[in-house]
Amino acid sequence: HTITGAIVGVGAVKRLSAVRWGVTVNLVWAWILTIPVSGVLAALFYLFISLFR
Repeated sequence: HTITGAIVGVGAVKRLSAVRWGVTVNLVWAWILTIPVSGVLAALFYLFISLFR
């Protein structure tokens, strides 16, 4: 997160058009979705494993 934020910040200081906003938006969505998606996958994996106990 820190490195990505620094790269975006330096690009924005240089000029806003220097930042690749499409890539930045994708990174932000990845940050937002990582924990919920990981939790759902872990729950599904747990349910799947518990079927065979």
